Amino acid sequence: MQLRDAVASVVDPQLDLAIGDVGMVGEVHEARGGATVEVRVPIATWPTAETLVARIEDAAGAAGRAVAVRVTTMDEAGARGVRDALRARMAPRGHGDQAVPFLARGAATRVLGVSSGKGGVGKSSVTVNLAIALAALGHRVGVLDADVYGFSVPKMVAAAAEPVVLGDTVVPTFAHGVRWLSMGWFVADDQPVIWRGPLLHKAITQFVTEAWWGEPDFLLVDMPPGTGDVALTLSEVVPSVEVYVVTTPQPAAQRVAQRSALAARKLRQPVRGVVENMSAFEGADGTRYELFGRGGGEALAADLGVPLLAQLPFVVAIREGGDDGVPVTVADPGGPAGEAFRALATRVAAQGPARVYRQELRLG
Repeated sequence: MQLRDAVASVVDPQLDLAIGDVGMVGEVHEARGGATVEVRVPIATWPTAETLVARIEDAAGAAGRAVAVRVTTMDEAGARGVRDALRARMAPRGHGDQAVPFLARGAATRVLGVSSGKGGVGKSSVTVNLAIALAALGHRVGVLDADVYGFSVPKMVAAAAEPVVLGDTVVPTFAHGVRWLSMGWFVADDQPVIWRGPLLHKAITQFVTEAWWGEPDFLLVDMPPGTGDVALTLSEVVPSVEVYVVTTPQPAAQRVAQRSALAARKLRQPVRGVVENMSAFEGADGTRYELFGRGGGEALAADLGVPLLAQLPFVVAIREGGDDGVPVTVADPGGPAGEAFRALATRVAAQGPARVYRQELRLG
């Protein structure tokens, strides 16, 4: 019994739950010569099967047993049981709750909307690397790529596995210590998404409320550029989105980014800070080149009355990381860009939640 308990307590990183709680422990046989353990996974291509085997071996070793681990695939009823276990944890708790637990009033999760007034300022790069930096600080983190028409997160993180679909529940993919979900994993890379507003609204709502996020400390939302349907949908689905505005140093970008921030305030979403991306390039001789001008981030932060949280360097490693699928916070966490994102993550975490809960949406 001690061995079964040790195995049942092993946490699957894909679900962030003990495998005993979701019915993934099969037969456990103990004999004088050794022991065998069956771990049952919902689908044959379960992404973390190898990790589970290693964790079970470690747990058994801590219990004083050497084991042989056998991985089997559940039948349809078993997979449905895992889905049911997840849905039970996603159900609203208490009377009057209208959201999944991590979105309910008083939940510990902070939802961060990373926004910009226009494309091309590196908003997705900031989202991806900020998420990984937060995870490296020990936080549970998820990323929702809400830029349905211009998704880029799948390419930027190059996750080895796609999200898992269990009936009507999607389990985000897990890579670099972060859970990721994007429309890009459900359509071909070269296929455009051509949807009217209602379909977009439904997709974003399902990604937020019908995906298994667990109860993260942070859920980052990579917003599409500008203002529009996604911002409106999130204002309805998520009780409190904290907005972080990404801009570049030139005044033209700052003015456009300001519209995004003012739109967030129209939707009663607190703007928590400004991130200036591509601030300057430093040459090998230490000379600083301000390729996109200067002062845009500082001016925007001053206009909005919020802090300028970071001035991220203009380095090739950030672009290369996005193209190669190995973000700079993974490839070179101790380099200038990696350290800048770590400092940004530390400041975001230190701010604490906005403590804003809107009962209804008011426009105007």
